[in-house]
Amino acid sequence: MDPDAWRQWRRQEARRRTRRQRRVALGVAIGTVAVGLAAIVLLTGGSEQTASEAQSEPPPQLPRGGRTIFPSRTVVAFYGAPQNDELGALGIGSPAAAGRRLERQARRYRLRGRPVLPAFELITTIAHESPGDDGDHSERQSPRTIRRYLRAARARRALLILDIQPGRASFMREVRAVRSFLEEPDVSLALDPEWSLATGQLPGQQIGSTDAAIVNRVSRYLSRIVRDGNLPQKLLVVHRFTHDMIQNEGQLQQHRGVALVLNVDGFGDQPNKIAKYREFTRGRRDRHHGFKLFYGEDTSLMRPRQVLRLRPRPELIVYE
Repeated sequence: MDPDAWRQWRRQEARRRTRRQRRVALGVAIGTVAVGLAAIVLLTGGSEQTASEAQSEPPPQLPRGGRTIFPSRTVVAFYGAPQNDELGALGIGSPAAAGRRLERQARRYRLRGRPVLPAFELITTIAHESPGDDGDHSERQSPRTIRRYLRAARARRALLILDIQPGRASFMREVRAVRSFLEEPDVSLALDPEWSLATGQLPGQQIGSTDAAIVNRVSRYLSRIVRDGNLPQKLLVVHRFTHDMIQNEGQLQQHRGVALVLNVDGFGDQPNKIAKYREFTRGRRDRHHGFKLFYGEDTSLMRPRQVLRLRPRPELIVYE
């Protein structure tokens, strides 16, 4: 090959090599961009999908479905705590065993078109005669114990109701202490004014009381929890067996997402229990009504069919 031809071949070869390098470089660049775009799509598209899915998720439900407890259901509860069998039926045996007994008892309250929702009413703050370390004459259940009963309630598709016996502490202080549990969709609240005592009073020696303003404050607090978490309706149960146990009762208020239940407490014979229930519920259509029964202390324990004949018919039945 003469020198001119060789030089021409070299130039052509160099141009071909340059074109190949450019094609390779362009392919790498396109591949990099494609990978980057794919990553962006996966990240942004995935997050958008997740947000969409989150928006389409149904709101939390009650243990047996639905978002409201009353007026469509009857709640049947066992009351108590594991510290002592004398505190009530819920504390006798393991939570699982109590749940089985509760299920059998609740089954007897079924009515056509009105299903039964079982509930564990756990005494979460227990009043004591001894002052304790802080002098408030009450003791809180440990979070571990509350979680144990919550697991057992969920195994039975039941509500958990946290009952407060504050001693000399305030109801609001004790309610705030269990806020993390109240933020769950299947946890409600009960107040026990019998055990809400003034300075100088002792649990078991004097009968305590509360005021409508305090109940209303608790109800508003509970309503905000329901609203903020988009939660199902919660019960706010207030136990009572004397007229002055809830002072200024006429000022009680209803709050969105909270079903206020005044539970007629106290043990005795059937005629006295029925008379007391009628006395406390007469003309009261602005709230829900409950009725409490005592396995040990009631004389001739009323049967479910007798309880269901009460008027107005109780929407909450509690066994201690």
